[in-house]
Amino acid sequence: MKQLTKAEEEVMQVLWQLEKCNVAAIIDVLPEPKPAYNTVSTIVRILEDKGFVGHEQEGRGYLYYPLVKKADYSNQSINKLVDGYFQGSFKSMVSFFMKKNDMSLSELEAVLNDIKNDEK
Repeated sequence: MKQLTKAEEEVMQVLWQLEKCNVAAIIDVLPEPKPAYNTVSTIVRILEDKGFVGHEQEGRGYLYYPLVKKADYSNQSINKLVDGYFQGSFKSMVSFFMKKNDMSLSELEAVLNDIKNDEK
């Protein structure tokens, strides 16, 4: 799966949220300052070329929808982060984030309990 630029990822976040929409709806959700219509339209076409977005005709325009699930992209991005910065070790990544965020053992235990509960 290809990596997305920051702008592409921002548009994908909106598409994952709205599920199916036109360019104007994407712009409505994006933060200020709003990008130009042509800019967002170009990004959406790039996302289509990369295989992240599909479209269907609606009147004279198009409705766009994600072809890649957010969870799949997130998983791939996390794996790339772990491989690139933590030599493939999730343990090293968790340790790093615990230290950087001054996380206590009780907070880590709460995270582990959440994970265990999600598996049930």
